[in-house]
Amino acid sequence: MEDECGRFPPEPSEGNSQRGSVASSVTRAQDVLVYLVGDSAVHLCMEGVGCVSVQELGRCVREALQIPDLAMDAFAFWLCSPLLELQLKPKHQPYKLCRQWQDLLYRFTEASEDDISQDEPCLQYRRNVFYPRSKELQIKKEEVLRLLYDEARVNILAGRFPCDPETWMGLGALSFAVEVGVGLDTQEATSALRERKLLSFLPAHVLGGSGGLFSTLRGKGVRNAGLEHSLLEEYQKISISGNTPAERTTQLLLQYLSACHSLPYYGCAFFSGEIDKPSQGILHRAGLKAVNVGISLEGVYVMDIKEKHVLLGLRFSELSWDHSYPEGEGDSHILWLEFDGEEAGTPVNKLLKIYSKQAELMSGLIELCVELRSLADGGAATGTDGELVSPSDQPAGQAGGGDRGRGGRRGRLHRQSSVVCSRVQSLNTISYVDNGKEIKRLKPKRAASFFTRQTQPPTYTAVQVAESLEQR
Repeated sequence: MEDECGRFPPEPSEGNSQRGSVASSVTRAQDVLVYLVGDSAVHLCMEGVGCVSVQELGRCVREALQIPDLAMDAFAFWLCSPLLELQLKPKHQPYKLCRQWQDLLYRFTEASEDDISQDEPCLQYRRNVFYPRSKELQIKKEEVLRLLYDEARVNILAGRFPCDPETWMGLGALSFAVEVGVGLDTQEATSALRERKLLSFLPAHVLGGSGGLFSTLRGKGVRNAGLEHSLLEEYQKISISGNTPAERTTQLLLQYLSACHSLPYYGCAFFSGEIDKPSQGILHRAGLKAVNVGISLEGVYVMDIKEKHVLLGLRFSELSWDHSYPEGEGDSHILWLEFDGEEAGTPVNKLLKIYSKQAELMSGLIELCVELRSLADGGAATGTDGELVSPSDQPAGQAGGGDRGRGGRRGRLHRQSSVVCSRVQSLNTISYVDNGKEIKRLKPKRAASFFTRQTQPPTYTAVQVAESLEQR
């Protein structure tokens, strides 16, 4: 039996209430559905559902999915709905949290009362945000790789992982090969692709197009034909070895995941927020831009929801942060990100304000990721995340500049138009330095950061600021 709260059976005496004790939950065996990313679910029959913990539930799901000990930490339980996604801790009791869902939505979202009353979370088993990428490609079991692949594919198709055309086309071809195998001739591959539709392999925003009704009607067929041709070309380039279909599928899954690892925000937990738009036009009209904020063990990434590109990407060694609570009616929760920049050739510190009721969650996750990285490697930054910041956005001497320099002139120029490059120039940030009395712009007297929440020691140079963030 399923209910409206994460597919756990409700307490008959309380109807649709989301509050109250779960002590009266029945102890007889009941059905529980744990959803996987995709269309499938694990069906369990458990006793004492009202008190079962994530840790207990995890043992049952891993057994049902035959997940080996090597990968037992690769996945976690999440409560998910269109309004909010939360990764649960081992001690959490999903049924209890499910009953508190409306309270969590009021606290962490801007959703309307009607939307909140109708929202239904589901219990989902998916990638653990704290699982290191370095361990992931050590996994060779097809069933586990398939779970990771399904999640990555959903994020690519939904545009949650911004990527350049050569990336999403290559991933689409690999995904097509996972479904139909490799080695089909052109006619067979074309027939198989048309049967399954391009939408199954390429991001929705790529196929959606733009330019109005008439240009869409006239150009959609031509555009899709071109995309189909390009995808089939990429498919024909795929080369793998393997004596059995299972071995070949495993190689394809590993290739897909390896390609996703080149995206710095792979493995992130995502949060919704808004940032200030720069003033535009003669009337200097501004506004707010909706963004996704991705946070992982690698860093923090702010992405434009509409344009599907990165606005800002920072490793933890390149930022300090804090969050502030509303001080009055109409004020917002704010996550502050502080990082190095320049204006008119002058080094300054920049502040980006992210308005979100999830600012507290984001700040807490950043703090935990910094602690985990410090325990794992002494806080040393790894990977290619420095590539996120376009060289034109970063002054000489800024942290990470040496890494990008190794790529050479050609590599730097190639990445200027990439969707994974930071676009600091398009952000409405506060640039500040301290002249000894108050925060002013373009007065380069470098000292310490305002924020106490930072990696120690930070690899960027910060400025001395006054007591209030809102000073100018």
